Formats: sequence, structure tokens, C-alpha cells
Amino acid sequence: MREIKREKVGEIIHHLAAEFVRDEASDASLLTITRVELSPTGKEAKIYFTTLPESREDTALKFLIRKIPEFKKYIRDKSRIGLVPHIDFKIDYGERNRQRLDELSSEN
Repeated sequence: MREIKREKVGEIIHHLAAEFVRDEASDASLLTITRVELSPTGKEAKIYFTTLPESREDTALKFLIRKIPEFKKYIRDKSRIGLVPHIDFKIDYGERNRQRLDELSSEN
């Protein structure tokens, strides 16, 4: 898959994931899609997210995994990207660590 097309598909999936989460997730936590990593072939997509409060991460991950078939249908219905990649949701520990560093640096 060409790099430009891969980036565009990644952006579409990111946008659709954010919409899907907004519409489907409960109000028990704030779930934010932080980034999407598409494999070089475009056949796999890792969708990273964070939650507030942090203690709801595992519950959110289980929810998202359970909703993968519905999300794939959502992508097919709302986009024209062709073959929908294999979807894998992941907790974004990198973003969480960056937020902690920001907090620590603002304290000084």
C-alpha cells in the first residue's frame, strides 16, 4: 500500500473510531482514541486509546474488543476504504507516560 494512501486510510479509521466510541461507549469513563497504526500492507490496524479515569482502562479494552465486529461494519458502512483491516485495540501507554511527564514538568 502506498504511504500516502496508508496515511489517509489511517486518518479515516481514526476519525471513525472516535465517532464510534463517542456513540457506543458509556459515560462511566472518558475514552479517547489517540492514534492508529496501519501495517505496511494495510491489512492490520492497531487503534490506541486512553481513558479517564485510568482505572477504567481494562473495562474499556474489553468493551472495545467485544465491539470489533460492529466497528468493522461501521467502517464498511461509513467509508469507501475497500478492504477493512484486521482491527486490534490497544491501551496507549506511551500517551499516558507523556501526560505524566507533562504533569511533572509543570510542577517545577
